[in-house]
Amino acid sequence: MGESLFDRFELEGFQVRWSRTVAQATALLEDQPFDAVVSDVRLPDGSGERLFETRQRMAAALPPWLFITAFASVDRAVAMLQAGARDYVTKPFDIAELVCKVRAAVGETVEGPPSAQAEAGVLGTSAAMRQLATQAERVARRARTVLITGESGAGKEVLARHLHTLTHPQGAAPFVAVNCGAIPETLIEAALFGHERGAYTGADRQRRGYLEQAHGGTLFLDEIAELTPAMQVRLLRVLQDRQVQRLGGETTVPVDMRVICATHRDLQQWVQQGRFREDLYYRIHVVHLKVPPLRERPEDVLWLAQRFLQDQARERAEPVRRLTPAARAALLGHAWPGNVRELHNRIERACVMSEQPEVEDTELFEERQASAPTGELPTLEAFVADAEKVYLSAVLLRFDGRVGLAAQALGISRKTLWEKSKRHGLRADD
Repeated sequence: MGESLFDRFELEGFQVRWSRTVAQATALLEDQPFDAVVSDVRLPDGSGERLFETRQRMAAALPPWLFITAFASVDRAVAMLQAGARDYVTKPFDIAELVCKVRAAVGETVEGPPSAQAEAGVLGTSAAMRQLATQAERVARRARTVLITGESGAGKEVLARHLHTLTHPQGAAPFVAVNCGAIPETLIEAALFGHERGAYTGADRQRRGYLEQAHGGTLFLDEIAELTPAMQVRLLRVLQDRQVQRLGGETTVPVDMRVICATHRDLQQWVQQGRFREDLYYRIHVVHLKVPPLRERPEDVLWLAQRFLQDQARERAEPVRRLTPAARAALLGHAWPGNVRELHNRIERACVMSEQPEVEDTELFEERQASAPTGELPTLEAFVADAEKVYLSAVLLRFDGRVGLAAQALGISRKTLWEKSKRHGLRADD
C-alpha cells in the first residue's frame, strides 16, 4: 500500500518521502519541514498516533496530519482528530479521495490549541459527520435534488446550507429556506408560487414566490411531508419542468435552482400509508443524506459546545467562556432528546444568565440546581472528593481512558491516578 501511495502522490506532482517505521519518520521530521503527513496507525516499531502525540508535544506547529486506519480503529482516529489531527481514511479506501484530502491540507499550518484546530471540521468531528461532509462534497457538484432526513434539531438545515456554500462559495446566490409545516394551508400556494396582481382579494401587487426567489441558488423545503396532496402535485410539476406559474397568472416562468427537501418523517412509510405521493417521493429521493441524532455521535458534543460558546462571545463582544470539567462531563452524559438545537439553547441560556468566565453544569442544566439539596451543606472533605471524581472522569474521558496520558496531564504518577480512580470507583475502560 505504501508503494502504491508513493507512486500516486508522485504522479500527482507531490514531493514525497516514505518512511516504513516510526524511527525513520522521526528522523525525517527532525531533518526537514513537511507540508503534510500521512501516517498509518499500526507501524512495525510503534503506532502512528504515538508518533503524532510525541511530535505534538515537541513542535510548536505541526503540519496537517492524516491517519490511515482499519475500520475497527475508527474510535482511535476520532480521538486523534479531537487532539488536533486533520483527517483520516479507513481501509479499504479510495486513493483519489486521500489525494483530495491531502490537497486540501497542504499549505495549511496547524497552530494553537485543539479547541482552535476543531474549527477545521465542517459538520462535526465524529466519523459519521465527517463521512457526511465527504458525501456532501460529491453531492454538491452533481445533484440538483437532495433529500435530507433526520430527527428534529439534528442539523438538517445546517447540512443544506453547507451544500449551498460548497456550490456557491462566493455567497452571491440566494438560499431560500421554507418551513412547509409553519405556513397556513390557505397561504402555502401563494407563498411558494407567488401571485399576480388581483389574483385574490388583497393581492394589490405582483409577488414572486419562494420558488422564483431561489432562482440561481438553492431552495430548502423543510418538513416536506407536511405539504397537502394538492401542493405535492404542484411541486412535482415544478421539479419535472423547472417552471413556475404564479397564482392568477397565464404564463410560466423558468427557474434554475437546486431543491433540497428535508423531513423528520419516515417518507417510505408515509408513501405506504398513502399520506405522501409515491411519484414525488422518487423525484426527491435522487440523493438521500441522513443526519444522525446527537446521541449517536457524542464526539461532536464538546466540539459543538465550543463553537456555540464562540458564537455567543462574538455576538456579545465578550471573551469566550470556558466549560468547567463538571459542565463537560454533564454535556457528555446527557441524552440530548432535542439534539443540536437543545445543545445550542442550553449554551445560549448559560451565556445570557451569567457573565462568569466559566460555565458551570448547573447553568446548563437548571434541573441540577433545582434538585440540589437545600438542607445541610456537605463537608469540605465530601465536596472535594466529589469534585475530584468529576474532574478525573472528565480527564480520563478526554484521553479516552489512556491512564498514562491522563496522569501526565494531571501532573501525577500513573500509580496515583490508578489509586484515586479505584477509590472513586472509576474504570478507565469505561
